[in-house]
Amino acid sequence: MRGVMFRRSPVLIFTSPKSTMSPTPILLLKTKSSPHDGYEDFFSQKNYTPTFIPVLEHRFLKNNLTQVRDQFSAGAFNNNASTRKYGGLIFTSQRAVEGFAQMIEDEKDVTFNIQTTPPLILYTVGPATARTLTTLRDKHLPSALIHGADTGTGENLAHFILSHYDSLYPTHKPALLFLVGEVRRDIIPKTLMDTTLPVEKRVGVEELVVYETGVMESFEEDFADVVGRSCGDIWVVVFSPTGCEALLRVLGLGPFAGTGNGAGNRAGNGKVLVATIGPTTRDHLREKFGFEAHVCAPKPSPEGVLEGIEKFMSGV
Repeated sequence: MRGVMFRRSPVLIFTSPKSTMSPTPILLLKTKSSPHDGYEDFFSQKNYTPTFIPVLEHRFLKNNLTQVRDQFSAGAFNNNASTRKYGGLIFTSQRAVEGFAQMIEDEKDVTFNIQTTPPLILYTVGPATARTLTTLRDKHLPSALIHGADTGTGENLAHFILSHYDSLYPTHKPALLFLVGEVRRDIIPKTLMDTTLPVEKRVGVEELVVYETGVMESFEEDFADVVGRSCGDIWVVVFSPTGCEALLRVLGLGPFAGTGNGAGNRAGNGKVLVATIGPTTRDHLREKFGFEAHVCAPKPSPEGVLEGIEKFMSGV
């Protein structure tokens, strides 16, 4: 893939507990966030040192991010309420926030701090994205408000927006700009622009693809190496539909049963248990590969992942 923006971690460190107990290893199929990763912080507090195995590589689409800059420059977000083009932005991806942040950091001649009534709204689907947005907001958009961090799914966020946005704009509703990757579900625009809703309740959504995603060439080899050296039960946490086929192929699960690094090819006996960060990835595994993940996190957060795993382990 051309122009990949991914920085690869040079070393993969296998999970090891910090206590004398031997908790089940947790492999996180994601790139470790910088400068802080919420999953590392959380699981470290729970006496785990998680293993990060990067799956995806991303390329930001600078031309499309430039369009966002041009909208700010043209006043599309800061006119009065009756003529404003956009009332806010929607983020459901950490990468979309990173691309937006990179664009703002690179621009020195455009003012992004706009003061309007109602204020600029930044909608987000989960706490991790909200934390990144908060850092960006505090530095560049101090007048903006962040909402939706506890909604957990795109569907929940969409219903939250319908209610919240209507309280801000009971009559004329400016559109929302949704910064997305090339692979995404359409539940948010479908819900907000549902033709069964009264016209005055609908919210226009304009999607703009700001990054592309692909599987890292080294992922299968890196993942197979870590799995092959593991002993006992292990949990694998999947964060995206991208790479699911490679995951199942390495583990010998789903349509690849009997191949790959299943129990017979690992250093020790034990089960490989799969948790997904949310319903999008769970449904992708189910519908495309006929594989049912053991756990779907109730919320896309470290706390949600652990809650799902603990319920499964306790048989709840």
